[in-house]
Amino acid sequence: MFTLAMRSVRQRPGRFVATLLSTFLGAVVVMTFNSMHDTASAPGIDALSKETLTIAASVVGGYGTFLVFFAVASTLTVNVRQRGEEIALLRRSGATPAQIKRMVVFEAVAVAVVGTVLAFGPAMLGGDRLLVLFKDTDQVAQGVDFSFGPIAVASGFAITLVASVGAAFLAVRRAAKVAAGGAKPRGRGKNLAGAAAFVLGIGGVFSTFALDKSDVALMAGPVYGAILLAAGFAILSPAILRLVLGALARPITALTGASGYLTVHNMRRRASELSGVLMPLILFIGIACATLYMQAIQSDAAKASGIAPTGEDKNVETLNYVVVGIIVVFSCIMLINSLYAATTYRTREFGQQRLAGATPAQVLGMIALESVILTVTGVFFATVAAVAGVVPFSMVRVDTATPDQDLGIWLVVVGIGAVATIATSVGTAYRGLRTPAVDAVTLAA
Repeated sequence: MFTLAMRSVRQRPGRFVATLLSTFLGAVVVMTFNSMHDTASAPGIDALSKETLTIAASVVGGYGTFLVFFAVASTLTVNVRQRGEEIALLRRSGATPAQIKRMVVFEAVAVAVVGTVLAFGPAMLGGDRLLVLFKDTDQVAQGVDFSFGPIAVASGFAITLVASVGAAFLAVRRAAKVAAGGAKPRGRGKNLAGAAAFVLGIGGVFSTFALDKSDVALMAGPVYGAILLAAGFAILSPAILRLVLGALARPITALTGASGYLTVHNMRRRASELSGVLMPLILFIGIACATLYMQAIQSDAAKASGIAPTGEDKNVETLNYVVVGIIVVFSCIMLINSLYAATTYRTREFGQQRLAGATPAQVLGMIALESVILTVTGVFFATVAAVAGVVPFSMVRVDTATPDQDLGIWLVVVGIGAVATIATSVGTAYRGLRTPAVDAVTLAA
């Protein structure tokens, strides 16, 4: 199976581009921040600089690990589903489910190793720029030199490999069972993971009320609570999407006609696949809004008190903005990556719909409407997760559940997510529709 996996990667490298990009970006994030551990462990570093570097590496390294797994899982899931016929052929040829799982895992490992090696240069550059940022804000002494060493390298390989192996195993398990003629897995593990995320998220949110408004760690509980709630919605996104479609099917069809009918039919059938789009969208909007609003509340409260911010306050603020910046870039690329891979795969489906009588405009309208439904669904549940963290933080920090901040932050974050979702889906579909319907069906078969 190892030989077969390597042959598959060499013969058809295009199918692994999305996964390679996900592992590459994940390794860049992980190694960039873990290089702060290497820098902090160098001899002669003062205590304040060491604390700043260690906190940055620990906090953002945790975010990075979380995002890497979701990124790799979403792209690998799309990759494996696109290969359903190939997996079924291998099963008919005598391959066992265990052999197919090993093949896909070997492929994922090979791609993860390549992605991590390619990430070395950008991670070194990113770590150096991050250290300069800390120096410019007087959080790290000017004499501290950047170091990219064993901690960054080991964490990069370890995290991307573990994420790739775990995501590959979960993605291929379902495909192998279906190819063998069995029923689709019921997703009990996913439901349990989603429920656990909700329970832990609620616990994190309510932990805010156990702290004083002057506590340095006040923001930690609601931020992590909002992140876990967003993760819970992301994990359970297939079920959420089915509920949304069940409630809106008739109004959508009545208002939009043929395109609406095609949209509802396809989204119901492909709810599990489309969850790969909802995941990064919910995480991006939920985490970005929660962190930015809490930091804005914190900064305005500090200004109103007339107390000059301490070095620790500056450290927290810098970390929050850096974290959000990384989430914006990483999640948007992950979103675009997943959408492009999923929509490109549907070229044959578009051809079949056109041969059945649908016009290119109707198919494009279906994709546009599908993107709007995904965007609205993602925005709603991401906003719920963010508000669940922001309101308790505001109640403790400034004694009100409705802080003074306006909708500006929310509108910017939602706008980025909406543009990325709709533009990528419609643009990729338009490109696919330029292929004649007969050729699209024949070439993709």
